[in-house]
Amino acid sequence: MSGKRSAVISVAAIAAVCWLCITQSAFAGSIVGWGIQVVDSDPGRLVAIAAGRDHSLALKSDGSIVGWGNNRYGQAAPPDGNDFVAIAAGWEHSLALKAGGSIVGWGSNRYGRATPPDGNNFVAVAAGSGHSLALKSDGSIVGWGSNRYGQAAPPDGNDFVAITAGGAHTLALKSDGSIVGWGDDHYGQATPPDGNDFVGIGAGGVHSLAVKSDGSIVGWGYNDYGQTTPPTGNDFVAIAASMFHSLGLTSDGSVVGWGDNSYGQAGPSDGNDFVSIAPGGGHSLALKSDGSIISWGSNTDLDSSYLGQAKAPDGNDFVAIAAGSFHSLALKSDGSIAGWGAGGPGQTGWPHYGQAPPPDGNDFVAIAAGGAHSLALKSNGSIVGWGYNYPDQAEPPDGNDFVVIAAGGDHSLALKSDGSIVGWGGNWCGQAMPPEGNDFVAIAAGGNHSLALKYDGSIVGWGCDCFSDYSEPVGPGQVTLPEGHDFVAIAAGWSYSLALKRDGSIVGWGSNRDMWGNWVGQATPPGGNNFVAIAAGTYHGLAIRREGPVLIEVSMKFTPQALNCHSKGKWVKAHFVLPVDFTAEDVDSDIPGEIDSLGIESDHMNVYLDDDGLVRVEMAFGRTVFCDALTDRGSMEITVKGFLTNGQHFYGTDTIKIIDKTRRRLALLASQWLESNCGEPDWCQAADINQDSTVDLKDFGYIARP
Repeated sequence: MSGKRSAVISVAAIAAVCWLCITQSAFAGSIVGWGIQVVDSDPGRLVAIAAGRDHSLALKSDGSIVGWGNNRYGQAAPPDGNDFVAIAAGWEHSLALKAGGSIVGWGSNRYGRATPPDGNNFVAVAAGSGHSLALKSDGSIVGWGSNRYGQAAPPDGNDFVAITAGGAHTLALKSDGSIVGWGDDHYGQATPPDGNDFVGIGAGGVHSLAVKSDGSIVGWGYNDYGQTTPPTGNDFVAIAASMFHSLGLTSDGSVVGWGDNSYGQAGPSDGNDFVSIAPGGGHSLALKSDGSIISWGSNTDLDSSYLGQAKAPDGNDFVAIAAGSFHSLALKSDGSIAGWGAGGPGQTGWPHYGQAPPPDGNDFVAIAAGGAHSLALKSNGSIVGWGYNYPDQAEPPDGNDFVVIAAGGDHSLALKSDGSIVGWGGNWCGQAMPPEGNDFVAIAAGGNHSLALKYDGSIVGWGCDCFSDYSEPVGPGQVTLPEGHDFVAIAAGWSYSLALKRDGSIVGWGSNRDMWGNWVGQATPPGGNNFVAIAAGTYHGLAIRREGPVLIEVSMKFTPQALNCHSKGKWVKAHFVLPVDFTAEDVDSDIPGEIDSLGIESDHMNVYLDDDGLVRVEMAFGRTVFCDALTDRGSMEITVKGFLTNGQHFYGTDTIKIIDKTRRRLALLASQWLESNCGEPDWCQAADINQDSTVDLKDFGYIARP
């Protein structure tokens, strides 16, 4: 394994100049997402939820609605307003009940399912696959839309209190607490359990749910994705069932999801222990600090055929991840690769091109997943490719001097050890023709464009600079670059780009729309300056956010290196050297430096430029205060922290040796000797009696004898 470890280090060495990227990669954090198929990260307090086939809705306490998931027909984009009192999500359409008793609909209107009847006497709504229902104030039910299985033809009666519509079946809750069902019953989804203690119902594609008066949930019908196996607990107050996933609302206003998670409709996992992210076409992967992978988003292709690209394997031995349009890759600690999604064994036809099954071997150190092809970098610096190979994007050049790889829509890039870039594959707008030069430190390949980060912190771009393959440019293109020399990381999506700045903020440019022209905002990242990593998928972006201030490790040395707390010196000083491109103005000299482990602050700070143009920071701590705070003697590592004007912190760690004079006579004798004989101040303070550069009590043993 030592050989592989050294190989990984050699691959990363060329990027070491991107100091902030390397430093930040050690910090785990939480995930932030934006663009298509991303859950609203701050929905506020929710009072109702609804799950469609590939999208979800939530009603907020202020009467407004938020939506997330698949928005191809606008079904996840609710109308504005604060007068909504109920919501319903169908397969490709949505409904909402207003405070005045009328109904509005949006999304796909096939079968007329999104066109509700007129009236102001409705008290509840329900949306199925192709049909819709409404409960009237007199307790009766009306239905419209598709009625192939009788799902839109409710039974007579005026004792109904709740309704729910599934794929092609319908449920109704009666005033006595019992449930009735009608429509398609192939999997038993329209045959509810007996009982009179039900208080809520939910109908999915081919499964059903009910919440009982004790706050627990029961499920029945189709269960291949675990959608009828709800979590245990008695704190549920509402439920919603979709095609293959389910949601539950708890009494504290939080949402729990289970079952299939296509398009992110059950939501990504919370947590702040993520160390790497990889967004693909409509799915996302995240690597946790314990070596495990979580995944969310679409598990299907554009025709809704199941692929499983968001079904990450179990295990805690993964070290890197990559997500393509419809497939996923993961590098394991033993140097082997795992692959899943499109192109798996036995899968043929679009989009299956063998891009998921990786080659055998245990000498891989990096991976990249493109539109329908894959790349892997070996420990000897060579590259292998597989999957879709027209036009030759999966056929890398020969050589053993490659250190970084990137896979785009139908082209590929590689960074060489000398800092130059090579490209191959699709090149119809120049995306595979990188600029000349040997000062590049990072690369990114998008749909039909490419980016490179230079040593000086600037970005260059080449390839297409338009909205999509066939449309005119709209606004700043994906290679119309922002100016500056303070960038530390880059990411390229289908027709947009992202860059992480040294201050932890993100900038985005290019298209904000999907292939259907819907505005999804993938090139509009969230604000803030506590981000430590970025990644760009087809139409959505991800970032790892550091919880709390970003910590930047820098070089630091103490003087003295060995401290005699009984000497006459006044200060213990910490000397920092900040990375290239920092200015003296970046340091907040108004805030004292801190040694958290000792609970003390610096008394003085000096910030200046040295002869090499590097920023140096000198912090002085009172020797008496420093020594009084010590709880131990001998050699110890101590970390000192400083502050930047952007709210981030820099810190350094050094070892200092504390000399303990337990006998006053020894201190007196040493002081007398030093005052007359020591020619070097550091050694004076250290009391190196025999001047052998080693300080211990043996130095004083001879003169301390009676």
